[in-house]
Amino acid sequence: MNARFIERLPLAGVHPALAYLATAGLCLIALALRLVADPVLASGYPYVSFFPAVVIAAFLFGRSAAVLAGVLCWLMAWYFFIPPAGVFKFNGNIAVSFIFYLLVVVIDIALIHWMQLANTKLAEERARGAALAEHREMLFRELQHRVSNNLQVAAALMALQRRNIDHPGARKALDEASHRLSLIGKISRALYDPTGQRLSVHSFVETLASDILEANGRNDVRIEMAIAPDVAMDPDSAIPFALIMAEAIANALEHAFADDRGGCIRITITGDEGLTLDIVDDGCGLPDGFALENSGSLGLRIAATLAQQLGGTFRLSNAETGGVRAHLAIPAAA
Repeated sequence: MNARFIERLPLAGVHPALAYLATAGLCLIALALRLVADPVLASGYPYVSFFPAVVIAAFLFGRSAAVLAGVLCWLMAWYFFIPPAGVFKFNGNIAVSFIFYLLVVVIDIALIHWMQLANTKLAEERARGAALAEHREMLFRELQHRVSNNLQVAAALMALQRRNIDHPGARKALDEASHRLSLIGKISRALYDPTGQRLSVHSFVETLASDILEANGRNDVRIEMAIAPDVAMDPDSAIPFALIMAEAIANALEHAFADDRGGCIRITITGDEGLTLDIVDDGCGLPDGFALENSGSLGLRIAATLAQQLGGTFRLSNAETGGVRAHLAIPAAA
């Protein structure tokens, strides 16, 4: 019997009349088996085939059916197999036999009844837990939806505010802030799992890279990807990781492919020891004397800060292809 069937015992869906009828059938089967085995059984075993009938009735139909089975089986054993057979005679030996039978039957029925009570409570707790988990997931998704919407609204408000500002630096700062808020909203909706499971990286990197290219209006830059299929990350690392990747791609679009110069950006992600991200372009490379800590780019400084928060490192260097290599290394969780 599988676990689901055992959880339904006793069979509550069976009508009481059918349960009692089936119990009587079990008792008759027990009688038939005892009659067949009687020639080979030694004397003193009048109840040997009737105990299983009581146990099966208790398992399948509950305490009341088991009591009925116990009474019927006792009467049949008394009439057919306790000397003198064929009459209901009562004496001291029969009384001892009956007490033994009664003790075994009561213990069997009580143990099975208590087991089924515990089984019923366990099934109810499991159902209650499943309902709570479903409710929690629904609330989580609703919360994520609202947070994402609020971030999108904030990004839209910044974009509207930008129209009233004439200073180029301020306009650019608002543009970048609006873009980052919008990006966080999209990522938070796509990445978080209410069960807390580690997230597949491959499922969202391609979409994120395409969104960044589309937001920058660059259809002349090609994205190539090499992502290990088993790479995963903790949910808490998803947004910082995605923001760092977004900043690295945006930096390549702004500097490596300036003046509408097309090219290729290759994204490589591995997860052998921790998580490693390499974004390599085939652009013009870094200027002489470049140092990330002295960079005036707010986006790159944000990327470096987010990497430190993840316990990792972020750095820029010239690639062998002549372009720039952005490298993020996040150590494996202890």
